[in-house]
Amino acid sequence: MSEPNPYASLATDAVGGLLPYEPGMPPEELERRYGIAGAIKLASNENPYPLPDSVQAAMHEACADAGRYPDGGGFALREALAKHLGVQPNQITLGNGSNDVLVLLAETFLDQNTSAIYDQYSFVVYRLAVQAVGAEARAAPSNPADHLQPLGHNLNAIGAIIDESTRLIFIANPNNPTGTWVDPEVLQRFIGGMPEHIIVVVDEAYFEYAEGENYPDTISWLTRFPNLVIVRTFSKAYGLAALRVGYAVSAPGVAELLNRVRQPFNCNSVAQAAALAVLQESDWVAACREHNAQGMRQLTTGLTELGISYVPSKGNFLLAHFGSRAAECNEFLLRQGVIVRPVANYGLSEYLRITIGTEAELTRLLAALAKFHNQTS
Repeated sequence: MSEPNPYASLATDAVGGLLPYEPGMPPEELERRYGIAGAIKLASNENPYPLPDSVQAAMHEACADAGRYPDGGGFALREALAKHLGVQPNQITLGNGSNDVLVLLAETFLDQNTSAIYDQYSFVVYRLAVQAVGAEARAAPSNPADHLQPLGHNLNAIGAIIDESTRLIFIANPNNPTGTWVDPEVLQRFIGGMPEHIIVVVDEAYFEYAEGENYPDTISWLTRFPNLVIVRTFSKAYGLAALRVGYAVSAPGVAELLNRVRQPFNCNSVAQAAALAVLQESDWVAACREHNAQGMRQLTTGLTELGISYVPSKGNFLLAHFGSRAAECNEFLLRQGVIVRPVANYGLSEYLRITIGTEAELTRLLAALAKFHNQTS
């Protein structure tokens, strides 16, 4: 049992009620803890493929000038993103990863007299960002497990708890950790029904992986919905998780407010250089997307053969159901050198979230799951 924190009484009540975010275990820690070698990590929804040489060269070149501060306004990157997305540079706010942008939104639009709403099973950072500023965090119940979008966003439930204090609504599309999504017509109708004083934040961290006609192009909605903010990242399909580059796209007035709160130099020079370079590597990103689709087929087929159910996903991960054996299975996988993500902290104690890795990594995972199944059946 840890000792009481002697400084806890100095913190605000909002901070006193928080628990730190728990990241996925790195392979090095697993190897140290269990005395094994060659661990693989399928826990943090990272892109498992090496960056193109052009991106690595851009990073190396940026390091040569590390004694200088980065461009605090991210001029070149915002210009490139604006061209890539078909918007104006003054609609873009850069962040130290998309987490940073989520915190900026909370700091800009929330205080102790306001509230924000998110889905019961959506990204835990929404709650952390809201509570840290002392606002009321409201979780709307998700779809039931037998729904067409099991454990996905229930926008009717979100709408039912809106009141005059509500300033932000977070909608993850696709959602982490479930992989579920909201159909375009449903989402568009929901945003269109919101009053102007409510900012609807659509978190599209996994946008590049989401495919199909039933997934919306929200960028094209910005001219119709000035209270819409779209959040994206370079940490997933673009493979820059270690560098922390995210951004918001919004109406210029919203972006101007966010940039008042944004910390100077929050996006470093190496990150900006890498992001600029990887935006030019559309073929590489497309290949990563295709590898992910192949891996998703490999994983879903393997799980089905083992009798393990899962939630349909448009991300680069899958939420698999192990029932009462989820914690036991997770421990077994760790001892086999395979790291996946328990999601009991989301209230999903019967599930494990599995990242789509390389073909070899998924083969190893499925072999370990078969071994667990045979051992416990």
